[in-house]
Amino acid sequence: MDNRHSILTDTLPDQAVFALDIGTRSIIGMVGMPDGDRIHIVAIERAEHTKRAMIDGQIEDIDQVAKIAGQVKDRLEKKLGCRLDKVSVAAAGRALRTESVTYEMELSRPQKIDIESVSRLEAGAISEAEKLFMNREDKDSDRQFYLVGYTVSRYYLDNYMISNLIDHHGRVLKADIIATFLPTEVVESLYAAMNKIGLEVASLTLEPIAAINAAIPQNIRLLNLAMVDIGAGTSDIAVCRDGCVTGYTMAILAGDEITETIMKEYLVDFDTAEKIKSEIDEGAELHFTDILGFEQVITRESIFECIKEASSRLCEEISAKIMEVNGGMPSAVFLAGGGSRLSGLKEGIVEHLKIDPKRVAIAGNNFKINAYSDEYDLENPEFATPLGIVISAGFSIVNDSFRVILNDRPAKLFRNGSFTVMDVLMMNGYNYQDMIGRSGQNLVVSVNGKRTVFYGEKAEPSVLTLNGEKTQLSDPVHTEDWIVFIPATRGKNASAMLSDVAELGKEDKVLVNGEEAKEDVPLESGDSIIIETTAAEIKEEPEEADSSLHKSSAGTEQDRQTGNKQGEKSRESKGKITFFLNNNPLTLPLKPDHRPYYLMDMLEYSGLDFKNVTGQVVLEVNGESGFFQQELHSRDQIMIYQVK
Repeated sequence: MDNRHSILTDTLPDQAVFALDIGTRSIIGMVGMPDGDRIHIVAIERAEHTKRAMIDGQIEDIDQVAKIAGQVKDRLEKKLGCRLDKVSVAAAGRALRTESVTYEMELSRPQKIDIESVSRLEAGAISEAEKLFMNREDKDSDRQFYLVGYTVSRYYLDNYMISNLIDHHGRVLKADIIATFLPTEVVESLYAAMNKIGLEVASLTLEPIAAINAAIPQNIRLLNLAMVDIGAGTSDIAVCRDGCVTGYTMAILAGDEITETIMKEYLVDFDTAEKIKSEIDEGAELHFTDILGFEQVITRESIFECIKEASSRLCEEISAKIMEVNGGMPSAVFLAGGGSRLSGLKEGIVEHLKIDPKRVAIAGNNFKINAYSDEYDLENPEFATPLGIVISAGFSIVNDSFRVILNDRPAKLFRNGSFTVMDVLMMNGYNYQDMIGRSGQNLVVSVNGKRTVFYGEKAEPSVLTLNGEKTQLSDPVHTEDWIVFIPATRGKNASAMLSDVAELGKEDKVLVNGEEAKEDVPLESGDSIIIETTAAEIKEEPEEADSSLHKSSAGTEQDRQTGNKQGEKSRESKGKITFFLNNNPLTLPLKPDHRPYYLMDMLEYSGLDFKNVTGQVVLEVNGESGFFQQELHSRDQIMIYQVK
């Protein structure tokens, strides 16, 4: 290979696209060149997996997938006489999670809606979607997911549907979104396989998005249409309406379901079963040899009877997924992929959807709108995904020229269109908690009936810059921008000993949860301490609760109610700073190196239990809507409260 590469010094023109469709059963490579408003497909190669390297669209054996992909790459290079070094691919996987949620955010008063408020609304909706599918995951699972994209289907302002919230005045913001997540291992294994054969991933999308870009042209997407790409291990589904893709999902039943049924019924190997499946419509009888070496002849009718139940199960699953992701019956359905040619499948979809037979069609007729070839028949529905990847990259539907650097590495961008800083971070495995951080858990005990709080350490705020300047999550990102992001570090949980609230070793009797304490013990949240004393008093605490020393808040609660302005100025002059939180003064020590306090630092002092929030949390600074990373200044008026 090295010797041949020394000969292949030329590379494809910059505008050319090399795509690989890495399927469960085979890998298809396709090279296209934009030519006006269509893509000219100049080369196609295909290789079958020799081992079970893929399961339900997900890479299991990286080395084996790299080997077969390398064969396809080598054949294309030989055919074209030039080197291929960049590739466009699409990710799939049975763990694809699509969640539709409605999320509402209520402001404290009617006000002008800015882009940061919309960003907070969308981020909240994404977090809600993430919670939904994570709740369905194994509680002990440590799997991580990428946000691969989200679509806002509708915005509402004060319960009225609106296309754009920016600059309108209102109080109640609401959004319907569809968010899709993939396990990180699906994406990372895809990159690893490509790197093994010297290919840089130029663009990455999802298989259902790629297939719909080939099967359903943009000019007919105003209609409510569904596309089903039926492969060997999975059936990818995408739906569109009002000009855009509104959802995508996956059924884990596909063509292999039929193949395996034939294998069991007729005692044949996989390749023979595949041949039987593909030749059902070619004659009244089929001839084959089973694994015992016996020649067999079966009728077309007997095969249909054999696969009837499996085919019905496949059609039922696909139909249910279409209805689920679309929220009802689509106007029409396009069937793509090698499995779409299975005899009787179209009729089964019609039966289970209860749709007019004229509204279900095999994809392929529309391929010629976006692509053409002098050598290849592109109307093959099996070409939906590879052709869609080429079309997506070639027409910048997924823009391989849109390059963003995140922490010194090219960021993974799964879709086209505009991006914000938040989009890029969430598409690359970061979640909302990485952005806002979380303070350590407080320790709350009762001392002689009085609530005493030991505060957990504050989170270390995230560091976020765009092209070297401080930025916000809602700021737009452009090609060649570079982002530096250091996730927020969660603060340590509070800890305290019994000696922090009571003096031991005297004649006084100290009870912890009704049991007499003879020695110093660690406290736990919810502990009840009773000090029976006549001579001694409860141990006094310093005036302020410094989070690094884990002091009790018993002394600060009274101070927070004090309105003595002179006292506040005196404290600030001694290295402290005062804010007004929920109309009460809050005085805190200055941070080391005089770093600023952020709005997120105030959450732990708000009195809200963020583990059991039941409504929308409102953040305000000086009467305006606030955001977590907003820098605070002395005597700022801060409001943090929950709207139920």
